[in-house]
Amino acid sequence: MLLMKIITKYVYELLEKDCNLQKISIPVDATESEPKSFIFMSEDALTNPQKLMVLIHGSGVVRAGQWARRLIINEDLDSGTQIPFIKRAVDEGYGVIVLNPNENYIEVEKPKAHKHSSSDGTEEPAEKRERKDKVSKETKKRRDFYEKYRNPQKEKQMMQLFIRENGSPEEHAVYVWDHFIAQSAAENVFFVAHSYGGLAFVELMIQREADVKSKVTAVALTDSVHNVWHQEAGKTIREWMRENCCNWVSSSEPLDTSVESMLPDCPRVSAGTDRHELTSWKSFPSIFKFFAEASEARSGSQKPALTRRSHRIKHEEL
Repeated sequence: MLLMKIITKYVYELLEKDCNLQKISIPVDATESEPKSFIFMSEDALTNPQKLMVLIHGSGVVRAGQWARRLIINEDLDSGTQIPFIKRAVDEGYGVIVLNPNENYIEVEKPKAHKHSSSDGTEEPAEKRERKDKVSKETKKRRDFYEKYRNPQKEKQMMQLFIRENGSPEEHAVYVWDHFIAQSAAENVFFVAHSYGGLAFVELMIQREADVKSKVTAVALTDSVHNVWHQEAGKTIREWMRENCCNWVSSSEPLDTSVESMLPDCPRVSAGTDRHELTSWKSFPSIFKFFAEASEARSGSQKPALTRRSHRIKHEEL
């Protein structure tokens, strides 16, 4: 647990100091006393007139700026964090927003229940009550000392206070869309969404379909766990995804090789690795190429080459 906290804090510091991102508190209108979360943004995220890249990680213990803690610990920061995506995006003129979809609540210690001085509700004499309180305190002190000795890692009883309008990854994606992405000046918005982040993006599309279609140019999914049937994505959403999304999935096939899909949504291609947590890092160069082609396609009539190739192979197989 301590190592996880150290990693998270270190990555946050890198996002601010190494990537020059700003930490933005949410909800934007939060009171001083209510639970809060945060996202990270480049200085030009809302003002860049051309391009904005939005990064969404998967579920679990990972936080903003991370793809997989296992990779951070056992391999390196490049494969395990979003930092290479952020730095290249900035170099290529994108504004950047980094979501924090797993930061849904804060934990606080449960308030202790008040004990009555007498079980039958009758008032005890002051002297007797003082004697009983003294014995009770001594007993508790010994018990607490024993518990600490026997189990030094024992945690206090905690309770969760959920963050308003950000109580789940899906809620968080919609909130950041409404208050930041939708307000941005960028003509072309691009998403990179890993694993459960892909499901959160599809849910965003379901709730904000017209807005997403008008603002988003292309979506790169990496081993996304979305399901258009279970999520009840309509026909118009599925058609849009076929034209504007690509899912780099775990596969032993070479990078960008078409992979057959049972679902009628976006094209699936190999990420060049059969390890789920590595799919974002391994597809890194292909994703930026896909986005560049999508930008050109939006300003003309050409479709992104990767999507076009995937469609052709899929239809030939059928």
